[in-house]
Amino acid sequence: MDEIVEEQNSEPLDLQRYLGVLRRRNLYFLVPMFLGWIAVWGASWLLPVRYKSSTLILVEQPTMPKNYVEPNVNDDLQDRLQSITQQILSRTRLLVIIDKLHLYSGRHEKTADEKVALMTKDIDIELVRDQGGVKITAFRINYSARDAQTAQKVTSELTDLFINENLKVRQQESKDTTDFISSQLENARASLAEQEAKVREAQSRYEGALPSQQASNLQILGGLQSQLQNEQDALNTAKQQRVYLQSLIEQYHGLHGGPRSPDGIPADLTALDVELVRLRARLAELRSHYTARYPEVLSVQDQIAKTEKARDERVAGVKGNGAADKQTSDGTARKSTDGPPSGPLLELQGQLQANQTEIANREQSVAGLKSRIDEYQARLNQAPAVEQQLADLTRGYDQSKADYDALLKKKNESEMATSMEQMQQGERFSMLDPPSLPQKPDFPNRLKFCGIGLGVGLALGFIVAGGFEVLDGRIYDEKEIKSLLPMAMLSEVPELLLPSDERRKVRVVAFGWSLGAIVVATILAGSAYTYFHD
Repeated sequence: MDEIVEEQNSEPLDLQRYLGVLRRRNLYFLVPMFLGWIAVWGASWLLPVRYKSSTLILVEQPTMPKNYVEPNVNDDLQDRLQSITQQILSRTRLLVIIDKLHLYSGRHEKTADEKVALMTKDIDIELVRDQGGVKITAFRINYSARDAQTAQKVTSELTDLFINENLKVRQQESKDTTDFISSQLENARASLAEQEAKVREAQSRYEGALPSQQASNLQILGGLQSQLQNEQDALNTAKQQRVYLQSLIEQYHGLHGGPRSPDGIPADLTALDVELVRLRARLAELRSHYTARYPEVLSVQDQIAKTEKARDERVAGVKGNGAADKQTSDGTARKSTDGPPSGPLLELQGQLQANQTEIANREQSVAGLKSRIDEYQARLNQAPAVEQQLADLTRGYDQSKADYDALLKKKNESEMATSMEQMQQGERFSMLDPPSLPQKPDFPNRLKFCGIGLGVGLALGFIVAGGFEVLDGRIYDEKEIKSLLPMAMLSEVPELLLPSDERRKVRVVAFGWSLGAIVVATILAGSAYTYFHD
């Protein structure tokens, strides 16, 4: 059985058989084919005519190079174009155009939503990309209407909306970006002012202990320590001077009746000479180390002058006392200690008082210097902690300053970009081709309908003819008879036809050819008419 099926499948195409079917079923093929074609082609003349108007909008790049002015709007043209399309195709915008041009008005009044839905279907946006298919270089706006002029007017309105809306959107986005950066800049300015206030408050609180003042504090501390040493030296000298003056006063009080030197000079005069020798030795030693203007040198010179003056006065007093003793009639001498103090004693007492005042002043100065030294020492000890605290505050200030400077730079760049957009120097849409006025309908394409109808007719004719052939149980081919007989045929009986049958057969064949010629001629004529008409 499988071998028989394989033999049947392997038999070549029997062209004579199919031609026989076509001759027998020509009417069943031609009539459905013609009816299918005429139905589709006729429908193309009954469908409402639609005219399409188109315009090409070019996407022009910014005239200002990005190296000079960086745009501050969305660079993704496809997203922005989609957003603009949604805004333009919104119900409000489309109703304005519909009411302006009186679109979709007829015998049956439609609702606003129905009109918007119809207009949305009639609008088509096509993107034009570069050769790589990545960058959008232009886009085409198409609108279909039953009237060519209406299609052109609506396309023109849509074109103006796209161009103006793009400018508006870019300018608004640029302005919003600038406003946002300005608000952030104000926040950064407030934060920077707060950080500055904290730094100033810390600097004011730790005035004198700042890290920047550490060198000057060390220098001032060294100067104070040097002054303290000088003051302590001067205080020691003043204390020595006090002891010396007190000894002179005591010697002066014991001068009358007191002991004398071996050469007859009073003992206190000898003490003055000894003091002069000591002071002159001290002066010589100081001059070997310091200049003549050094304070201690000047002080010793002053002490020497005072001691020499006291010695001269003491010598004059001794001589006066001797003369008075000789002139006394009762032979008794008047003691110098009787009565009020003499001039040298008053001077010594004045010097002692001045010396005590000097000692008190110098002790007060020494105490003040020690207090200031402790103060500057505390500042130096506090400097590391202050430096750490100021470093933390300065770090926050520097960060706020960097943020502020960055935002200020962005704000200036954004303002330039906004100005560029307002001057229409940024990316913009320009109409490359004005909206076209269609000269022939875009729909229906009757020539295409003619071809489709021919294809539909052929398919319908094959289906009908094949169906009748399959349903017909009669045998028309001798090969089929031979395949049904169990034995080989010995002879054939030819078909005997009457003259009337011959004539009828000729008429049927002539009618088939005539009908075929008429169908083909009609299809060709309809196609030619459609071509030249459109």
